[in-house]
Amino acid sequence: MPSAEIITIGTEILLGEIVDTNTRHIALTLRDLGVDLYRTITIGDNAERIASAIRDSMERAEIIITTGGLGPTVDDPTREAVAKAVGVETEFREELWEQVVATISKYGRKPADNQKRQAVVPKGALGVLNPVGTAPAFIVESERNAIISLPGVPNEMEHILHESIVPYLQKRFNLHEVIKVRVLHTSGLGEGTVDEKIGDFETLTNPTVGLAAHTGVVDIRIASKAKSETEANQMIADIEKQIRERLGNVVFGVDEDRLEEVVLNLVAKRGWTLIAIESGLDGLLARKLPHVASLPELTAASLMDALRTARADSKADVALGVTIHLEDRSADMALITPRGEKTHLITYGGPPRSLPRWAMNLALNWLRTVAQESD
Repeated sequence: MPSAEIITIGTEILLGEIVDTNTRHIALTLRDLGVDLYRTITIGDNAERIASAIRDSMERAEIIITTGGLGPTVDDPTREAVAKAVGVETEFREELWEQVVATISKYGRKPADNQKRQAVVPKGALGVLNPVGTAPAFIVESERNAIISLPGVPNEMEHILHESIVPYLQKRFNLHEVIKVRVLHTSGLGEGTVDEKIGDFETLTNPTVGLAAHTGVVDIRIASKAKSETEANQMIADIEKQIRERLGNVVFGVDEDRLEEVVLNLVAKRGWTLIAIESGLDGLLARKLPHVASLPELTAASLMDALRTARADSKADVALGVTIHLEDRSADMALITPRGEKTHLITYGGPPRSLPRWAMNLALNWLRTVAQESD
């Protein structure tokens, strides 16, 4: 099974001016093809450094995919960098130039002289037409490697990847396996405790199981590789069943599920109406739930008083409140439901800036568990 590395190119990414979404899209595509992704890196617009990165990747992986640096300006160095990496010159391709001209003419314009750079590729490369943009892609082949250079504009990259590159990879590397991934979302236990409960699964080789800790949420990733999607999904289902048996209610969702959405669905299923109060969270809870009031710093007692008033005024069934105390890294939570009133004090050992999000997620999870309890 071949391995791959992704190299994103662009100084603007290194400077934080734009967010790289191409790597994630390519990684997911490679995963579905059964290709192991070993490494992803970002390089600025420097031909020598890009060439060095490509040569390093060629030593480790069969498939090297670059994105970006295929524009018409002098700071678009990918063509020259790939040529340097494999020790060839660049050459102008008339058929690629015709595609550039045809694309630009659709907008009623004529190409500028500098756009001829977009029809230049490393000598001997396979040209890949770009029907949705002006930057053709190309593939440089060796006996072992395929260096695939795609444009950096996401919609152009995605179109070429799926229409041209995926079929090429399937044929060139005889790809017949698939990799499937399922992510279980948990809350209520820290990463260390989750690890203690399911650590033996993390030693498996296929499927593989890994943990990713977020603020107040721990994700469990189950990935399987098989000859068919059905087989891969069954492998995941077997492990997921065992993990759920060990963790129980700690698992609140899978894949694209979000904690606040799960909570709102449970509240709605109960037929409850909900109001909430936050203090010191900078609007975090208000961005997750409807009907949230943001108040100045509250004590545990004043939070409960405010909740009682808000619930009475709004005639809501449920009122959730959370206030943080940065000085001692703690948070008070309060909850009023048709079953009565509850309060909870939690303390936090992480960085102060993460306290609001941590407190918010724990408050949401508390409401989730209460909403799931039987009457």
